[in-house]
Amino acid sequence: MNTIFIVISILSIVGGLFVFFKPALTIELQRKFYEKINWRIEPISMTKEIRNTKMMGISLVALSMLALIFALCCW
Repeated sequence: MNTIFIVISILSIVGGLFVFFKPALTIELQRKFYEKINWRIEPISMTKEIRNTKMMGISLVALSMLALIFALCCW
C-alpha cells in the first residue's frame, strides 16, 4: 500500500510540474479532450486561464510533496 501511495505521489508531482511549466499545452489538451466527448470549451480570458492553470499545477505539486513526505516518514 505504501509503495502505491509513493508512486501516485511522484506521478502527481510530475503531472503538476507539467501543468505549471506548460499551461497553454495543458489547456489545449483539455479542449481537445472535451471536443472528443462532444463539448466545446473556450476560455473568456486566456491570460487568466493560464495564470489559474499555473496556480493549479503548483498547488498539485505542493500537495503531492506533502503526501510523499507523509508516506515516507509516517508509514
